Amino acid sequence: MKIRLNRFLSECGIASRRKSEEFILEGRVQVNGKTIIDLAFFLDPETDQIALDGEKIKQQKKVYFLLNKPKAFITSTEDDKGRKTVLDLIDTNQKIFPVGRLDYDTTGVLLLTNDGDFTNFLTHPSNHVPREYKVTLNKPLLEEDKLKLLKGITLDRRRSRFEAIKFVSRNRYDKLVVTTVEGRNHFVKNMFLALGYFVDDLDRESFGGFTVKGIPKGGYRKLSYQEIKNIYDKYGN
Repeated sequence: MKIRLNRFLSECGIASRRKSEEFILEGRVQVNGKTIIDLAFFLDPETDQIALDGEKIKQQKKVYFLLNKPKAFITSTEDDKGRKTVLDLIDTNQKIFPVGRLDYDTTGVLLLTNDGDFTNFLTHPSNHVPREYKVTLNKPLLEEDKLKLLKGITLDRRRSRFEAIKFVSRNRYDKLVVTTVEGRNHFVKNMFLALGYFVDDLDRESFGGFTVKGIPKGGYRKLSYQEIKNIYDKYGN
């Protein structure tokens, strides 16, 4: 599968995509012995030989981590305010990045990897990969509002809905679990806010079937290649 040269350099941990573009424009990158200065250049990592300043670049081994994100960590590779990021919780020499986002105060399932194709597969809307969130609202959810959220409301000028809503217990209508295939930022919070509810606590319990059962907050584990293959088999079109 062919990918852009700047993306290849970034995924190999050479530099950010923007910095990689600078290297390309400066004439420092060669593919199969030929200097490439075209930012739109595509290559095949399996067959092409890539070098920076004449030194061959080896493609990074793909790695996948499942993190139980705690509160007070930014879902980003860096933060200009100096706050801790989820990368501070993972012990690896590989340059990895989060798959999608969880808010600063949202906890639960977060995947991190250096595999851009896998990230795109999980987050692309056409694949309908489900996310399940445990939600605590500031007040009980009315049955009529539950039906609206399931049928669909207009959010960001788009028809938006939850796939499923279930209450955690019979007597607590402010605690529920919602399922969605949406990956938009703040989607769950904004859906409830559109109907006058505030989310007091939000925990992602699963993403594509991955759960953090047995993993403490701030803990993580490596995912096997078989687990990744299973995701492709399950949700691939």
